[in-house]
Amino acid sequence: MAVSGGSTPWKMLERLSALDVTWDKVHWFQVDERIAPAGHEDRNMTQMQRSLLDRVPIPEAVVHPMPVELGDLELAAVEYAELLRTIAGEPPVLDLVHLGMGPDGHTASLVPGDSVLDVRDIDVALTGSPYQGHPRMTLTYPLINRAREVLWLMTGESKQEMLGRLLDGDASIPAGRIDSTNAVVFADEAAAAALS
Repeated sequence: MAVSGGSTPWKMLERLSALDVTWDKVHWFQVDERIAPAGHEDRNMTQMQRSLLDRVPIPEAVVHPMPVELGDLELAAVEYAELLRTIAGEPPVLDLVHLGMGPDGHTASLVPGDSVLDVRDIDVALTGSPYQGHPRMTLTYPLINRAREVLWLMTGESKQEMLGRLLDGDASIPAGRIDSTNAVVFADEAAAAALS
């Protein structure tokens, strides 16, 4: 399973922590991460730690944070891709990728206008420029689009326009380039209000 950031997924993971899950059978990867020190409030891993990992007996061996603290970030991205291949096959196929979407149509750290949108030959890459104050590491379209299932979670009024565009398959927004064949979208009333 690969998990993306944003505020809502953390509430979902808190609820997941209350379920009876065979935690040692699930490998947890990150969809994206901000380049920031360990424990930084902007880090997705910090939020995942609080929402899930500190609440349940998940063995460290099945939790795979993106190595954004290494000095050589290009090498770190290559090593994360190698780890994915070791655990999820060649090429790696994830069972489930959980995604959110920003009001600008970004998903993971696949943001409008960034050079990472054009990456087709590697599974993990660095963004071409900082986004919301941080450079980032992200899974790329090839890996995300190989996933067996994609789960989208959308909340809030700010997602209305982009949710409609996502459902229409609008490839002009980054989220619209995610294969919808095996995808399911969960949206709250505020996000779905503009849908007919």
